[in-house]
Amino acid sequence: MLANFLIGLREGLEAALVIGILVAYLVRIERRDMLRHVWLGVGIATAVSLGFGALLTLGPQGLTFEAQEIIGGSLSIVAVGLITWMIFWMGKTARHLKGHLEGQLDKAIAVGGGAVVTMSLLAVGREGLETSLFLWAGIQSAGSSTAPILGATLGLLAAIALGYVIYRGAVKINLRTFFQWTGVFLVVVAGGVLAYGVHDLQEAGVLPGLDTLAFDVSATISSGSVLGTVLKGVFNFSPATTVLEALAWTLYVVPTMWFFVRTAFRTPQAPARATISPVPTKDVPATSAA
Repeated sequence: MLANFLIGLREGLEAALVIGILVAYLVRIERRDMLRHVWLGVGIATAVSLGFGALLTLGPQGLTFEAQEIIGGSLSIVAVGLITWMIFWMGKTARHLKGHLEGQLDKAIAVGGGAVVTMSLLAVGREGLETSLFLWAGIQSAGSSTAPILGATLGLLAAIALGYVIYRGAVKINLRTFFQWTGVFLVVVAGGVLAYGVHDLQEAGVLPGLDTLAFDVSATISSGSVLGTVLKGVFNFSPATTVLEALAWTLYVVPTMWFFVRTAFRTPQAPARATISPVPTKDVPATSAA
């Protein structure tokens, strides 16, 4: 539940910040006539994201077990790729997001209302599709419990509320720090989703090694225990983990975490001060007194 709550919070806050920046900018430049185009784009993006989530949930039903496992495993791996790109992109550009969006909106306004709809649709829709896919993968890997769905819903609601109070100026948060530390957590979560995807493909017979275990701690941490449920819900930990799952988790989490910490936590370099060189003076010939 915690993992899906944080995914919903982070992804929802990104979308809320995008909307808030677009709306605030139009109000500031006194182009309120364009607000309806922004909200139209947001509405379309929301509908597309919900439809995508429904397709992911209902689409595989009726297929064979192997086909469902192949689809689930493949989409889980795709979700890990998207969330990894998003983590690095936001960690790098969080400080410049406002200027980037305002520049894109200026260009769209110059073209017309349709361009503003398209611009807001793409900006918010990207976040929505990423959220749908990664939340779907997280909920699938957590099993049939309703806790992941509840956590994701609470995260999205908290993101909407937080985005609103930030827009109103009631709360100020350090977005760079927020995206840094949630990025660290999501790298670990994504590693668990990747391992789950690998396991699905092993069950479908696409990948080998389903019966070759790296470790089995079921006697100590059973899947039905409180600790097992928490580890499964947060990190997608499986008491009986195959060698290929453990290898995929390690090869993803270790280098990804190393690169993310190096890039996202790097102190921004202060702009170099301009140095003023002394202006060379020409030798002025001495004048003799008359």
